[in-house]
Amino acid sequence: MRKISILGIGETKMGRLAERSLRDLIQEAGNKAIVDAGIEKKEIDALYVGNFNSSYLCGQGHMGSLASEALELGNIPTVRTEGACASGSLAFRMAVMGIQSGTYDIALVGGVEKMTHRNTATVTTAIASAMDYELEAMQGFTFPASFAMIAHRYFHEYRDVKREMGMCAYNAHQNALLNPDAQMHKDVTLEKILAADLIASPLSLFDCSLVTDGAAFVVLAAADAARGLRAKHRTIELAGSGHAGDTLALASKPVITSFAATKAAAAQAYFQANLKPQDIDFAEVHDCFTITQIINTEDLGFFEKGKGGDAVAEGITALKGKKPINPSGGLKAKGHPIGATGLSQIYEVVTQLRGDAAKRQLAKADIGLAHNLGGTAGTCVINIFRGQ
Repeated sequence: MRKISILGIGETKMGRLAERSLRDLIQEAGNKAIVDAGIEKKEIDALYVGNFNSSYLCGQGHMGSLASEALELGNIPTVRTEGACASGSLAFRMAVMGIQSGTYDIALVGGVEKMTHRNTATVTTAIASAMDYELEAMQGFTFPASFAMIAHRYFHEYRDVKREMGMCAYNAHQNALLNPDAQMHKDVTLEKILAADLIASPLSLFDCSLVTDGAAFVVLAAADAARGLRAKHRTIELAGSGHAGDTLALASKPVITSFAATKAAAAQAYFQANLKPQDIDFAEVHDCFTITQIINTEDLGFFEKGKGGDAVAEGITALKGKKPINPSGGLKAKGHPIGATGLSQIYEVVTQLRGDAAKRQLAKADIGLAHNLGGTAGTCVINIFRGQ
């Protein structure tokens, strides 16, 4: 199987970008990644674009062709992937498979979403399409309600980790303060986080991720094709990748305090990389809600089941802890531009592995993991990267 190197990365600032169009976001992040890779556009063999719901939110479908035109890539093949919040990671996964098959040598992968220009009701309706429309969304079910039920069940099966969930949010906000691309630059105290208004008990305002505009792009290549193309950065290779699915509806899952898709995708990625959870130096995990971060770190094997909250309380997941989680600020504070989120996670992992994260740079960053969920854990993509 061909080894794959990450040549370039680029992203926009995340946030409420009312004046920016989808085209603008694609052009900025895509061109940044191409320049960072040190290649000519004519060397790109294919383009993959992750996007969740621009057909509904922006009236724009056919995103692959739009992105290719915006970046002036000519007649190369384009593909748009959709897997709810895992759309960007699915685009990356498809590009990996295209290169590993020998079909392509160099691919450009991007993710983009523009959401904040629509009102809350419209955005809520759009996001709810990532759950079972007939059995859940039409009954008034929302994602905060879904993950609130998961949190309550977790409290029942293990213990109340409401304070530790608040600490997840606190760490995310502290990390985001050090990330110039983050949406939320707000220094909030743990006390304020814990006292915030409830959205869906036990989830309060600071337990929920953000509505975000933004784009992120990555240039990847077969390692043999990448040799000699660049020397200005540390070489970053894809060590392992996994992709798994699960039921769409929450009620269809036999267990809701552990995500089967994460465990299956993680097993694939660890096997392919010949690594164990303890080998991972840090991770960007899908913290759409703070309880999700705790569950994800357990499912990834970082901590024993029911002990993820303890790890947060003990400072293990903090920026200077033994297993830093979401040094970027995560979905919680960096932002959650749905189609771009998975690639934004990869952007952070590569930045850390290169040693380019400035004030949030980790002391040890040789192996990093990106974990991306779609919907109520109906889709999961995991990628492990190694600095050479």
